[in-house]
Amino acid sequence: MAYQREFDVIIIGGSYSGLAAGMALGRTLRQVLIIDSGNPCNKQTPYSHNFITQDGKTPADIALLARQQVEKYGTVKFMNGLAVRGSKVEKGFEIKVGSGETFSAKKLIFATGIKDSIPNIDGVKECWGISVLHCPYCHGYEVKNESTGVLGNGEKGFEFVSLISNWTKDLTLFTNGKSTLTTNQAAKLDSHRIKLIETEIERLEHTHGQLQNIIFKDGTTSPIKAFYAPSPFEQHCGIPEALGCELIDEGYLKTDSIQRTSVHGVYACGDNSTRLRTVANAVAMGTTAGMMINKEIVLEEF
Repeated sequence: MAYQREFDVIIIGGSYSGLAAGMALGRTLRQVLIIDSGNPCNKQTPYSHNFITQDGKTPADIALLARQQVEKYGTVKFMNGLAVRGSKVEKGFEIKVGSGETFSAKKLIFATGIKDSIPNIDGVKECWGISVLHCPYCHGYEVKNESTGVLGNGEKGFEFVSLISNWTKDLTLFTNGKSTLTTNQAAKLDSHRIKLIETEIERLEHTHGQLQNIIFKDGTTSPIKAFYAPSPFEQHCGIPEALGCELIDEGYLKTDSIQRTSVHGVYACGDNSTRLRTVANAVAMGTTAGMMINKEIVLEEF
């Protein structure tokens, strides 16, 4: 397929946030290219929640419907590929994709998401997004009142297990080694009947991603149905940083209230720029980015 080379806006990332931005820009008659590699972070997640009108749909179904709707806007083009390099040029920006092709645009939107650094425990990868979870707002209702674990330690582990206590009383904090909780924190968990297990974990026993037991290195086991494993992450795409976009201390792209990064003409939306990792929030941020980037072009050219 032959692609045009010059656009008003290039959107890198074609999941919820990128598609929302594409729809907003398509409705303003902007020439848009959406580049997507087809590797969303929630590809294993069976159901999506907390997005009104779409609650309980699969992530793939939501994305497919969104793409079908965006495709109706003739000025929005799609490319299946991986953006590998970006550069600032006189009239805007250039993006190079893995095939070697280069495209130019006045403005850029990065809707590239983040990549979780999954804990190095056998079985976690296979259960990720199914019964090993990162967000109680996305998945907590479906495992309410079940035997639930939290992988964590210290202040962050204490805060997270406290949050999960709203969904179940059958709750255990697994520190996977010596606890670094304070005496007061440990006493607080005990007062809420939240168990604390320091034994190191060997693997997760599961069937097709559905947890059954935690197997410890000393040979003991603990039955479990859901396991929250809040994890560090890295940016899925390094181009924004290469262009000079700032990150906040937590590792997210720094944006203002209308999704502008620290580099003029570059916007970011979705999981790469917020800790609120929900489909609904990604859509809202994408719509905002699309509308505001159109306004920026108008103000510069009118």
